[in-house]
Amino acid sequence: MTAESDRSGGCQCGAVRYRAKGELGYPHLCHCRMCQKAAGNYFMPLAGVMRSDFTFTRGTPKWFQSSDLVRRGFCGDCGTPLFYDIPETDFINLTLGSLDNPDAVKPVMQSNTSQKMSWFHALDGLPLEPEPETPDRENAIAASNHQHPDHDTKSWPLGESS
Repeated sequence: MTAESDRSGGCQCGAVRYRAKGELGYPHLCHCRMCQKAAGNYFMPLAGVMRSDFTFTRGTPKWFQSSDLVRRGFCGDCGTPLFYDIPETDFINLTLGSLDNPDAVKPVMQSNTSQKMSWFHALDGLPLEPEPETPDRENAIAASNHQHPDHDTKSWPLGESS
């Protein structure tokens, strides 16, 4: 379990926000093909929170029933994957990348590693891009950023009522 008293998170556009209190259980990386497809990535980082410690603070997700047992929650506006849910359980899994501070939760396990990318071991050997973004480009991106900040806001986009 990963303890922190209060964690917030949400989607990229800010339409769906949540708060999780208490411990996050079993923070892990799932490599199954279903999680790969749902994340649009090579794996999905997840951790569970008790439903009694979980609330939506803005909006509601859309749900896709990915199997007879599991549904996946995502933002209907921007598409951010947010939840892996087994409805009859007393917990819901959060996607760790949707947390406002994802670096605070270190995975403790990997699952479904038979479907893990065979070349992951070589990632640290890849060359690094030699130069960061140019200051002009970084400033232009910052000035036109539409991504919700990594903290709760009273309204979003800024200036609109909740």
